[in-house]
Amino acid sequence: MRNSKVLTALLACFLFAVTVAGLFSGFPSWVLVILLLLHSICLMFLAFLFSAERRDDTQEQEMVQELSDERFRAESERELMQKALDVREGELNEKLEELRKVKEEAASKEQTLDHLRQEMKTTRDELGDLKNNTGNEFLPPATDQAVMLDIIKIIHECAGEFAEDAKRVGLSIRISSTEESVFVKAQASRLRIMFRNIIDNSIKYMNRSGSLVITVSKLEDDIFIVLKDTGAGLPEEETKHIFELNFQGSNRISGNGLGLTQAKAIVEYYGGTIYGRSMPDKGMGIYIQLPSSQRSREEA
Repeated sequence: MRNSKVLTALLACFLFAVTVAGLFSGFPSWVLVILLLLHSICLMFLAFLFSAERRDDTQEQEMVQELSDERFRAESERELMQKALDVREGELNEKLEELRKVKEEAASKEQTLDHLRQEMKTTRDELGDLKNNTGNEFLPPATDQAVMLDIIKIIHECAGEFAEDAKRVGLSIRISSTEESVFVKAQASRLRIMFRNIIDNSIKYMNRSGSLVITVSKLEDDIFIVLKDTGAGLPEEETKHIFELNFQGSNRISGNGLGLTQAKAIVEYYGGTIYGRSMPDKGMGIYIQLPSSQRSREEA
C-alpha cells in the first residue's frame, strides 16, 4: 500500500509538471486536457488509496480491540475457574483429612482389639494345664438346666442381695454396661453362686468405705465382666494365688477361700477365663471372659 501511494504521488507530480511546462511551451490544447485529466485521475486514485488505508487501520484497530476484549473475558473466566478449583480442592483436602483420621482411629481400635485377643489367648494358654487338672471337683452342682440368660439381670439380682451388707460397711455397688441385655447360655444357679462369691469377697476384704464397680461388655462372641473394688488390695505376687483353695493373703480373715475357687471352676466350666489384678491400696479387680455361644463343656 505504501509503495502504491508513493508511485501515484510521483506520477501526479510529473503530470502536473508536464502540464505546466506545456502551457509555456505551446502544447496543443487537447494534449493539455489529456494531461490534466490524467493528473486528476492520479489524484483521485491517490485519495482512494489513503481512504482504503484509513479503513484498514480502523478495521485493524477494531480487531485489536475485539481481541483485547476476548482476552480480558478469557482471563476473567480463568480466574473464576481457578477460584472455584481452589475452593473445591480445599473441600477435598478437608474430606481426605477426615477420612485419614477415621482410618487412623479404626486402625487404633483394631490394634486394641488385637491386643485384647492376644492377651486373652495368652491367658487361656497359661491356664490350660490348670484347667485340665482341675476338673469339676470345686464346681457347685446345678439345680437347673442351661438356658439363654441375661447376665446383666443376674448381676443386678445378686448385687441386690448384698445391698444391706454393702451399706453397712460403706460400700456402694455400681453396675455399668454398654448394652441393656447380654445373653449367655448357662445355668442361672451357678452364675449366681459365682457373682455372690466375688461380691461377698469384696465386701469382706474392703476394710474401708468405697465402691465396687461391675462392668459388662461384649466383643464379638465373648462377654467381658470386670468387678473392680477400691479396697486395700494385695501385692502382685499374692494376687496370683487368690483362686487357690485355702490361700491366705496378707489381709487374711477367717474362711477357707472356697468362694473364688468356686468362681474359677464355674467360669472354666463354661469355657471362659478368670484372673485377678491388684496392688496395695489400689483395690482388687476380677476379670472374667465368657463365651456367649455354646462353647462350654457339656455337663457330665
